[in-house]
Amino acid sequence: MSRWQYFGKRLLLSVPVLVFGASITFLVIRAGPLDPVSAIIGPQGDPQAYNRIREQLGLNEPLWRQYIDYMVDLFTFQLGESWVVQPERDVYSLLASYAPRTIWLGFWSVLIAVFIGIPLGFYAGLNPNTFSDYLASFGGIVWRAMPNFWLAVILMSVLSQSQSLFGFSWQNWLYETNVTGPPPLPGDLVTLLTSPDHFFPALKKIAPAAIVLGSASMGNEMRIGRTAVLETVNSNFIETAKAKGVPPRSLVWKHIFRNALIPLVPIITGEAFLLIGGSVLVETVFNISGIGYLFFQGIQNGDMPLVGSLMFVFILLVVVINIVQDLLYTIIDPRVGYDGGA
Repeated sequence: MSRWQYFGKRLLLSVPVLVFGASITFLVIRAGPLDPVSAIIGPQGDPQAYNRIREQLGLNEPLWRQYIDYMVDLFTFQLGESWVVQPERDVYSLLASYAPRTIWLGFWSVLIAVFIGIPLGFYAGLNPNTFSDYLASFGGIVWRAMPNFWLAVILMSVLSQSQSLFGFSWQNWLYETNVTGPPPLPGDLVTLLTSPDHFFPALKKIAPAAIVLGSASMGNEMRIGRTAVLETVNSNFIETAKAKGVPPRSLVWKHIFRNALIPLVPIITGEAFLLIGGSVLVETVFNISGIGYLFFQGIQNGDMPLVGSLMFVFILLVVVINIVQDLLYTIIDPRVGYDGGA
C-alpha cells in the first residue's frame, strides 16, 4: 500500500467517527436542558416573543429535520452564527478572534510537557534507583495527581499575593501584567515573534496557565519516559550493541532514546486531547478568553449553534491528531509500515 492510499484509507475511516461524534453532540444539545430562547429573551420574556423566536430559530421543526439540517451544515462547513453569546456573529469570526489565545496557551503547554517531562523521564530511566530518579518519579506522581482546576486556583492565588509571600510583585516583574486576563497578542504572528515588546509580555501573561495545563502532561510523560527507557536498556539488542563495542553516546542517542520514543508517541498525541478539554477549565479560571472559554460561555447560555460547531471542530482536531500519530509511528520506527499502520 502506497503512502497516499494509506492516508486516503485513514481519511475514509475518519468519516464515520465524525458522523457519530456530531450525532451524539446533536442529541445532547437538543435533548438536554439548554434553552437558547430563554437566554435570548431573559427571565421576564413575553411568552408570545418566546414562541416567535423559537419559530424563527427553527426549533419548532421535527427533530429529524433539525438533525438533517444540522449535519448538512456541519459537513459543508457552514458553521452558522451565534444565537446568544454574540448574536448574529458567525462562528468562523469567533474562531478567528478566540483561537490565537488558545493556540498560544496550547503551544507553551505542549513545550513544557515535552521538553521538561520527557528529558526528566529519560534521565531518571538512565539513572535508576538514585536520588535523582526518586525525586523525578515522586515529582511526576505529584504533578499528575493534581487536578488542573485546583492547581489553577492555587497558582492564581499565590501569584496574586506574591508581594507578601516572596517579596516581589509578579504583576510588576519585568513587564506589568495581571495574573488573569487574555494575553496581549498582536494582530499578526510575525510581529509577535520578532518584537520583544510583544513576545515577552504575552509569554509572561500565559505562563501561569501554561504551567497548569502542561503540568499533568509533564508528569505523565515523565513516568512513561522513565519506564520506556528502562525497558529499552534491558532489551537484548542493547546488550548485543554493548557487546559489539558501540560507544555509550551512540548507544544512548541512536538506540535507547529512539526506541524509547515509540511508546511515547500515543502518550504525547493523547495529551493533546487532554489539552483540548483542560483548556476549558484553565481558560475559565484565568479568564483567557480562548476557545475553551468561548465553549464554556456557549454551554452556559444555551448557544446551540456555537456549542455544536465548536464540538465539531474539537472532534475534527482529534481525528487529525490520530492521523498525525500514525504518520509519526512510521517516521520514528521504520518497522511500522503503511500496511501494518492501517
